[in-house]
Amino acid sequence: MFKNIIVKKPGKSYLDGLTTTDLGKPDYNTLLKQHDAYIQALEKCDVAINVLPANEAFPDSTFVEDTAVLTSEFAIICNPGVESRNNETKEMEPVLKDHYTNIHYIKSPGYVDGGDVLQIEKHFYIGISDRTNEEGAKQFKDIVENNGYEATIIPLKKFFHLKTGISYLGNDTVLVAGEFIDHPAFNDYKKIIVPDEEEYAANCIRVNDYVILPQGFSKTYTQIKEANFKVIEVPTSEFQKHDGGLSCLSLRF
Repeated sequence: MFKNIIVKKPGKSYLDGLTTTDLGKPDYNTLLKQHDAYIQALEKCDVAINVLPANEAFPDSTFVEDTAVLTSEFAIICNPGVESRNNETKEMEPVLKDHYTNIHYIKSPGYVDGGDVLQIEKHFYIGISDRTNEEGAKQFKDIVENNGYEATIIPLKKFFHLKTGISYLGNDTVLVAGEFIDHPAFNDYKKIIVPDEEEYAANCIRVNDYVILPQGFSKTYTQIKEANFKVIEVPTSEFQKHDGGLSCLSLRF
């Protein structure tokens, strides 16, 4: 069960943030409405929500997930794989110190984006991507194993982040797309397979009693409902334009 959520309002500088997509420029007013809808969905999940103010100096900082990985026992402050985002961790560190005394750090030359880390109970899966390198993944693996967890490093072939293509829904069930559908690392889990045309929906979050899912992906929605999960849909088009998904927008612990 999660008790706390950290989110961060997007600033106007978000419009000029990093992206690899060709989906067009975000609309700022729509962006704010979608972020509010995300917070409203979280409010239904019986958690305390800390909404941090926007910081125009960090265009991508609404994607707080990349700054840290949090468990019930310890925090790992990441070292994001794009230099322009490194100082986001310095802004997040004092916020996390209100909750944690056991804090670890990914240090250069290693770098890790939190979006490349998936926790399934006592096991962490760490993706090697354009934003997470082998040195960072090894540092992360050592930290969690020293804290009593298991870890598996998974080089990515296509996805932007590990969690772009897989989410853990609870009950030994993963939502998978693309290269993870037949990946041997996940063969011991029950799988809900996302159709190719709905690949973006593979990134969702389970928060206590609910799965929060991007709006507009009817086949994936139906499959999750048929697996007896409660689902809340939220619009995410303006975050998708900058490679962002639902998990990217919060730290959950």
